[in-house]
Amino acid sequence: MSYFKFEIIHQSRTSRARVGRIHTPHGVIDTPNFVAVGTNATLKALDTKMVHDIGLQLMFCNTYHLLLQPGVETIAQAGGLHTFMNRSLPIITDSGGFQVFSLAQGTVNDELKSRSNKRYEGSILKITEDGVLFRSYRDGQKILLTPETSIAAQKSLGADIIIPFDELLPNNVAYEHLTTSLHRTHRWEQRSLNAHRARPQNQAMYAVIHGGTDQRLRKLSCEFLTKLDFDGFALGGSLGKNHQEMFNLLDFVIPILPQDKPNHLLGIGDLRSLETVIKCGIDTMDSSHPTRCARHGFLFTNAGGIKILHSSNKQRFRPIDESCTCFTCQYYTAAYLHHLFKANELTGHTLATIHNLHYMVQIMAAYREKILHNEM
Repeated sequence: MSYFKFEIIHQSRTSRARVGRIHTPHGVIDTPNFVAVGTNATLKALDTKMVHDIGLQLMFCNTYHLLLQPGVETIAQAGGLHTFMNRSLPIITDSGGFQVFSLAQGTVNDELKSRSNKRYEGSILKITEDGVLFRSYRDGQKILLTPETSIAAQKSLGADIIIPFDELLPNNVAYEHLTTSLHRTHRWEQRSLNAHRARPQNQAMYAVIHGGTDQRLRKLSCEFLTKLDFDGFALGGSLGKNHQEMFNLLDFVIPILPQDKPNHLLGIGDLRSLETVIKCGIDTMDSSHPTRCARHGFLFTNAGGIKILHSSNKQRFRPIDESCTCFTCQYYTAAYLHHLFKANELTGHTLATIHNLHYMVQIMAAYREKILHNEM
């Protein structure tokens, strides 16, 4: 397919880590790579020009939120997400189903940290073979999301990579429930693929491998989905109750996926996980972790994290990280950021977000260089 291609540049001799390139209609993505989450077609506190200058190569947008506001019809009339955002940056969208279920149960990252999401409990009204009936958190309107309507929405959004409709379950569910959900998700994903192939529109589609932490079900999911004409594979659903369970699961699943197609880890991209999931063979991963940390005043450096509100930064008239080349560190001091956060000024969020995302771009480039030299 001329509009989407994955090439492997180098396979490490010391792990399953690999360097590659994903070619899309809106640019090349060097892998492994971190994918920033722009829930509402924006990275919080940043404009798209700054996102481009930071060097991010792929952005994740959420169909569910955009379906509710401003509506996919509005974005389609604008010419799709790229035109609406005024930035030619590769974009991946989820199916909407991930958000419906994760808002009610908490995100995958929340689950790894044993957190729940009380605010949206009760938003799912009914799950049937057809799809999911849910209540909008914005105005209470009832909305039926199906594989076909999800794909139609993602066609209107115009992302480079789209995701089939699937069900997200929490970690602690009965085996029978997990099995029933898995088979229904497989049927939903096949329907999604059929709807997509009827109107490709220069978009690629990644299947979502499910099965919770049960290796038999994960293997079954791989066997079923790899027989279908997907362009790549994402790892979704519950990944375990802690990081080690997730790493063990990736060690099991990645080797049985087609090695000539890209893979993506959904919802995980915290610093603690990065190096290990890359060694497991993950190509791309999305997370709101760096931007959320920034807005809470936690800044990344090679020497460890910095809490900008700590009193030690009040008169620290030096950059956050003197070795950093980001816009924030070039022009502003830690003392100024400390002041902005103490004063609840939104500029502080912007400058902190620039720094953390720049850090992510640089660390991923460093990881790719290490892989090229078989050092990880």
